[in-house]
Amino acid sequence: MPNPARTAPAEPAVDDLAAAPYPGGDPYADYRPADFAFTALPDLADRRLGGAVLAAGDEFFADRENLLKPDPAEFRPHTFTAKGQLMDGWETRRRRGRTTGAPHPGPDDHDWALIRLGVPGTVRGVLVDTAHFRGNHPLAVSVEATELPGTPGPEDLDAADWHPLVPRSPVRGHAANGYPVTDPRRVTHLRIRQYPDGGIARLRVHGEPRPDRAWLTALGTFDLAALAHGGTVEDASDRFFSSPVNLIMPGTSRVMGEGWETRRRRDRGADWVRLRLAGRGLIRAVEIDTANYLGNAAGWAGLQGRDGEDGAWFDLLPLTRLQPDTLHRLPLDRPRPATHVRLDVLPDGGIARLRLHGSLL
Repeated sequence: MPNPARTAPAEPAVDDLAAAPYPGGDPYADYRPADFAFTALPDLADRRLGGAVLAAGDEFFADRENLLKPDPAEFRPHTFTAKGQLMDGWETRRRRGRTTGAPHPGPDDHDWALIRLGVPGTVRGVLVDTAHFRGNHPLAVSVEATELPGTPGPEDLDAADWHPLVPRSPVRGHAANGYPVTDPRRVTHLRIRQYPDGGIARLRVHGEPRPDRAWLTALGTFDLAALAHGGTVEDASDRFFSSPVNLIMPGTSRVMGEGWETRRRRDRGADWVRLRLAGRGLIRAVEIDTANYLGNAAGWAGLQGRDGEDGAWFDLLPLTRLQPDTLHRLPLDRPRPATHVRLDVLPDGGIARLRLHGSLL
């Protein structure tokens, strides 16, 4: 009779999922990135939008809240606590079998975490980042979703009707693991399972925002471009230094890198961003903030609007001179209905935030 301690686990690891031990030096030198089209969409679980990890079945080695940090995971070698190497992510203890005859975890054993999206929406892809988790990453993950109104707690979510979003899928260590999603339903919460245990550095949930329309109607006047209200960046001329999605993030930028900055233009053209508003609305006032852009703020900016996907572009705000590190508040003389807006920047440079105050029609 074979020794049960030497039998193979129920779900053996695949060689190409493994990562080499930390070799020293730059911890990202052997990180395995990947390019997924869905990452151009905003992260609906972003902590800055109100995303949160509401509960987890285990977080013995590293806290669940680390999952939604906006910054890349850090690694400080030989930094130990009483529980082991300090890890910047969510890490659970090692699962064990229940008896001497079955010392390995069962095929369906897993750890879980409940995620509240900062903005409800349709998920187009999930990114599970296992940066710095090499011999301690999970073997597989799955993601489920649900839609509940209000602010449900873990007990409410436990009784919710969940549907699969990402089927049980393999995970590579010290790598970006992306899973496209085709389910068109609106969701407010996710449940991620990792099999059988291990560590995940970051979780990103990319998709299209679909906020509560009744809430927006109750607000009356609000920022029609804000990501939190359903505004979306459709396209931009330049993403060299930072993402144009930063323009419609909540709050004020703290540093230069939290806005949208283009490379230095060497021709006679202009840079631009095209946005889809939260809905067809009437824009009455505009805020263009160049906070933290001192020697590299945009020089001039103008706005054009469009009413409908096939509508003609019309002027909303004429070309306006901008000052560095300044909040520009600009009432519109002739508000017009619009579904889309294009921000033109001349000749190049940085803008921290764009606010388009108005109401839905």
